[in-house]
Amino acid sequence: MTTRSAAAGSVHSDRNRGRRVAVIGAGSWGTTFAKVLADAGCDVTMWARRPEIANEIQVARRNSQYLPGVNLPKTLTATDDLATALQGARLVFLAVPSQTLRQNLIDLEPYLDRRSVLVSLVKGVEKTTTMRMSEVIADTLDLGPERIAVVSGPNIALEIAKEQPTGAVASCVDLGVAQEVAMAANAPYFRTYVNTDVIGTELGGVLKNLIALAIGIVDGVGYGENTKAAIITRGLAEMTEFSVASGADPATLSGLAGLGDLIATCQSPLSRNNTAGRLIGQGYTQEETREQMQQVAEGITSVPPVLELARERGIVMPIVEQVQMVLSGKMQPKYLGPHLATEDDVPQAELSLGSPQIGRLKRLFDRMKGTRG
Repeated sequence: MTTRSAAAGSVHSDRNRGRRVAVIGAGSWGTTFAKVLADAGCDVTMWARRPEIANEIQVARRNSQYLPGVNLPKTLTATDDLATALQGARLVFLAVPSQTLRQNLIDLEPYLDRRSVLVSLVKGVEKTTTMRMSEVIADTLDLGPERIAVVSGPNIALEIAKEQPTGAVASCVDLGVAQEVAMAANAPYFRTYVNTDVIGTELGGVLKNLIALAIGIVDGVGYGENTKAAIITRGLAEMTEFSVASGADPATLSGLAGLGDLIATCQSPLSRNNTAGRLIGQGYTQEETREQMQQVAEGITSVPPVLELARERGIVMPIVEQVQMVLSGKMQPKYLGPHLATEDDVPQAELSLGSPQIGRLKRLFDRMKGTRG
């Protein structure tokens, strides 16, 4: 750590001294984020479902299954007991699979402080309800929106665990809460920004996984950079249109939680969704892919609920539709390519969000000027 980084770390540590936080989940991302919080000066306790993982973190300062070769801070503690993990925690960071979150919330509710803020680190959609993770939290625990936050961004776990610099976004409808979460997660190598667009921040993290699957598939087939660039660009258009139709600010999708996360997830060989797509593109089945990875690729479980929501909102998502066709065996991976930009042969305009609205506002402004004159 350089002198400047050490000085910055000291400032963050001072600001977070005595800040008690919990991290629920001890996979690669949960362990990495716990390290970030500890390096930012927080008092961190992790909860691991498996006692042997909690014990290794606690005693050896390692999580060899999920973060091989990474030493964890001495200030980080771990347990397999929820009551111990949650005791006195103002901020509770959730890093569990999207499809188990609801049950995890039910399990932790008896030990939750009534003033705690729950922060989702999970990038997925609940398959049975099509709810985003913040919605699952609100539905399960009946919490107000000011007690629910999300963190998202270009967050490849192993790179961050190795203290390679990056950024993220903390989002809550209450800006003060978003700032509190961001301060807790401001380590020397990890800068956290804030916004109040929970929908856009969360959907960016969900939807980029689906595009990363597409990139992995065409990579596995053997297609080159032109194909991948076209899919990333048109994928961002699909992500933005879907998110705006869901109530998001389009600017959020151009930031760290949208474009930033999309770039990282699509290009990194450490990305679970990119890896899963690449294996499928090489001809492996979904079952064989799961066995080889031994980790959950959230994008695979998110494709059906996202498409269901898209149809309800009248949004066409050709790339995601054809990813689903590949996953279901209805289309060979080699046919997934740039032609996904349109479903027919008629040339389409590129996405231009907001332009009709801007035109109407300009005409209204011109009329107002004419009236005043």
